[in-house]
Amino acid sequence: MNPIRRLLSRIAYNPVAALGKVEEQCPECAIPRRRILQLGIGAYFATLFSPRMQYLFAEETAAIGKAKNVILLWLDGGPSHLDLWDPKEGGDTAGEFKPIRTNVEGIRLSENLKRTAKVCDKLAIVRSMTSREGNHQRARYLLHTGYAPNPTIQHPSWGSLVSSEMGPEGFDLPHFISVNNPSFGPGFLGVAHSPFVVADPTRPIENLAYAGGVDRDRFMRRMELLETLETGFEKKHATGEVAAQRSIYGRTEDLMHSARLKAFQLEEEPQALREKYGMSRFGQGALLARRLVQVGVRFVEVTLGGWDTHRDNFTTVREKTANDLDPALATLIEDLSSRGMLETTLVMCMGEFGRTPRINANGGRDHYAKTWSAVLAGGGIKGGQVIGATTADGTEIQDRPVQVPDLFATIAKCLGLDGGKRFDTPIGRPIKMVDGGKAVPELLA
Repeated sequence: MNPIRRLLSRIAYNPVAALGKVEEQCPECAIPRRRILQLGIGAYFATLFSPRMQYLFAEETAAIGKAKNVILLWLDGGPSHLDLWDPKEGGDTAGEFKPIRTNVEGIRLSENLKRTAKVCDKLAIVRSMTSREGNHQRARYLLHTGYAPNPTIQHPSWGSLVSSEMGPEGFDLPHFISVNNPSFGPGFLGVAHSPFVVADPTRPIENLAYAGGVDRDRFMRRMELLETLETGFEKKHATGEVAAQRSIYGRTEDLMHSARLKAFQLEEEPQALREKYGMSRFGQGALLARRLVQVGVRFVEVTLGGWDTHRDNFTTVREKTANDLDPALATLIEDLSSRGMLETTLVMCMGEFGRTPRINANGGRDHYAKTWSAVLAGGGIKGGQVIGATTADGTEIQDRPVQVPDLFATIAKCLGLDGGKRFDTPIGRPIKMVDGGKAVPELLA
């Protein structure tokens, strides 16, 4: 704890004892004990109204653990901040898109986000994200685990961490579901926290029905036989892998017979709402994410690819990627809010990095990790604001840089998780949940 925080905390809880402690540590001080008490208590109450002290206390006093579920809208390939969240006007880097007004005075978004502009009061836009990873695979790993890749260890993705830390026992759906694309895995947490992959949200989940000629009774007899064989095998070969495999079989059986499988049936939703999300796989994936967290799934990741626009950036963003993103994100926020779910659902929208402000000879933008944007909403996040700023040409961070560990420390705070918790890896190496960093107090509601 910061020494100033420690002193003020002591004064808050027991001013006489705390100031006596100061006197013991400072015997040469000639100020009478009564005067120290007066000055100390006065200083304490004065600091409560000081912006600097509010910042120092923010990490401890901010609301903790409001989020119970997470929806990650993953923009694979790295979207340009200038073409979405941080538009500029004029100059060589602005590109073809113009800024538009939002429902929050003073905040502008790209014209590609007309629907999202109407829910901007629910969003916190971090315009000053930065990292050192400009390679797709390394940056994807960083933004899913909070750690840079290391050949000696596989870190768990945050979907797996949430599954491990927050998934209730006996729940018959996977705690971590990945839609449209496989996400990063559980690392040293084990296969029980791997993502369950839904390749296409518009199609039924494969391999959940019984095989031809097998009814429920026959299926259960087969499972009993498997249990007998595995029990005998485990007695002779008791390893973690055997236990993990048995766990997977058990959870798969639970999934096959779960009443919550109806959450995957998008046809139960009104057609008008489905169309509002957008009939693309991403739009329907966002709707599926809402249905899944509604029945208790802890972490759902929905991928929208196509953002790696080294050529023909503006046509691709206008006609495809942003065209899919805008209705899905806006409707998801509206839908969660109208159902009273946004307060307990942390929504994140980001990619692995940004794209160069400079436009290349092919009309594209290249990889850019120096500055980019991430968006958060719900679940303990204060909406209707922008954190950080970039220069007029979008090439540099001008104010309030936010590192990736800071982002994950903030996420941990929203979920009520201890970012400093240590895990012991299979090789005995201790790993913290969050790789350093400090929660961004301005983001917390």
